[in-house]
Amino acid sequence: MIVRKTAALLLLALPLGLSQSALAQAPIQYELAFPNAVHHEARVTVTFREVPAGPLQVRMARSSPGRYALHEFAKNVYDVQATDAQGKPLAVTKPDPYGWTVAGHSGTVVFTYTLFGDRTDGTYAGIDQRHAHLNAPATFAYAQGLEQRPAAVKFQLPEGWTVASQLKPEAGGTWTAPNLQYLMDSPTSLGPQQTRTWQEQGRTIELQVLHDGAPAELDAYTANTKKVVKEAAAIFGGLPEYDFGRYTFIANYLPQTSGDGMEHRNSTSLTSNRPLRGPGATDNLGTVAHEFFHSWNVERLRPQDLEPFDFQRANMSSNLWFAEGFTQYYGQLLMRRAGIQTDDQYCQQALSGVVDAMLTMPGPKRYSPVYMSQQAPFVDAAAAIDPNNRSNTYLSYYYIGAANALALDLELRQRFKTDLDTYMRALWKEHGPQQNYAPAKPYTLRDLQQVLGQVTKDTTFAGQFFRQHITGHELPNYEELLAPAGLLVRPARAGQATLAARLQFNPDSTATLGTTLLNSPLYQAGLDREDVVLKVDGRKPTNAKEMQALLAAHKPGDVLPLEYRSRGQVRTASVTLQQDNTLEVVTYEQAKRPVTKAQKKFRADWLNGKAKG
Repeated sequence: MIVRKTAALLLLALPLGLSQSALAQAPIQYELAFPNAVHHEARVTVTFREVPAGPLQVRMARSSPGRYALHEFAKNVYDVQATDAQGKPLAVTKPDPYGWTVAGHSGTVVFTYTLFGDRTDGTYAGIDQRHAHLNAPATFAYAQGLEQRPAAVKFQLPEGWTVASQLKPEAGGTWTAPNLQYLMDSPTSLGPQQTRTWQEQGRTIELQVLHDGAPAELDAYTANTKKVVKEAAAIFGGLPEYDFGRYTFIANYLPQTSGDGMEHRNSTSLTSNRPLRGPGATDNLGTVAHEFFHSWNVERLRPQDLEPFDFQRANMSSNLWFAEGFTQYYGQLLMRRAGIQTDDQYCQQALSGVVDAMLTMPGPKRYSPVYMSQQAPFVDAAAAIDPNNRSNTYLSYYYIGAANALALDLELRQRFKTDLDTYMRALWKEHGPQQNYAPAKPYTLRDLQQVLGQVTKDTTFAGQFFRQHITGHELPNYEELLAPAGLLVRPARAGQATLAARLQFNPDSTATLGTTLLNSPLYQAGLDREDVVLKVDGRKPTNAKEMQALLAAHKPGDVLPLEYRSRGQVRTASVTLQQDNTLEVVTYEQAKRPVTKAQKKFRADWLNGKAKG
């Protein structure tokens, strides 16, 4: 790998649109080099000028926009040094695990560190000989008290690498941000990008992609992405005013990549090791649809309890059921409206999952979407080593939110002759357009209810819906709601007996249990996580195939003897098999039921594309 020689840091032009007070402040200048990329290291230099008198507090973020748990990015920072403008070393101390104190400066601090990064996804930094995929909070140190200053970033690029970022490109290969919040919301991919660019409603949309496939595969992928963009814009009546007139899909589809999607104001970070062909392309497009919808919902339609984002703590919101869950619903719906899925595929790949989870898992029967949202700091890629009971107390705000979006959309169509698209447009009109690098009018839970009352012209219904389904945990009746569209909720495996258990089959022909679900056969028989099943009906649980054969020979209600080991003690129990309660949603046509013209029209009005041209 050939690395270009270091360029001197320049006094950089500032982005347009900054206030006079910001323009008067010296920008924070960053320079990134990759002399040891083969070992996943970058060398980062940050220059703070016109620093107020007194020690400078330099920090690494502990959390990241779009993530709600703590990730402690300082753990991957080392070889920290600081000098003054003349290169004289400055005293650096560490007051806590997350930052450094630099003393003795005379107004300029040059802060340098090595960053290690070997996870390519939307949260961390992934660096190697082929590329660098950088989430900003995992990459850039910052100084307390200087958060409102503009930032300027310069990359020392290995030969053949280019930059993909929502940062504003300036002369001389510099990329700028108006303040720390925007910088931290700006992922950047460095590498031999393959670019596809087009104009949509006066905006520049671009795909900046790292992948190993053929150009024709990227062309086909771009064509489908264009359809998704058009359908998303049709829901809101147009595209947002992107801050610099450009929206960038920053896509990394290399083999070393971890699957993820992370929304940002004017871009999205897309990472997957799936290729841009076959099922992999369709799966990747699903992430494209979800994340692009976020350029409205959560980035510009923003929950008040996430503004401004605090990089030094876990950020809790009561509104992720809407911010993520409604986006989950629309991301899947966009795949159908864009013609990438058929009705049957949409039922199988989208509706069946959310309806089954909502109606069969224990969590939604116990807790509300608001409660599930508040759990995000514990579940959103949060790491912990102690066991938990979330299988019985939790359902992701993605699923519970999407399930309620589905229910509300269908109810609006049936009772009020309107739809969820209209509700989203009304919210956008009320809370979306006022932007200056950040939402000027973020919403509250009460705002969401009030706008629903305005759309339906029925504040009683809006209040009841929120009490029952959002702050409460009453389950919708999907059988009734889906019937007007000619869609049927039915058992996916009717008549089949099950243990309803997660089993890990071991080499010694035993099976270890995961957490047993509330009221499942093994739960009722007194078995719990890490219990080891020795025999079922006198037979060893050798593998999944033999266990399925054993259960297939029985029917729901049969009682089987079971031998197991629980924390060192061998025990016996009697287990009553249950009917497999997994649900699926299918079209009446697939179920061989008659479907009326009214049902076909209802379904078409809901699922067919809305984009014109």
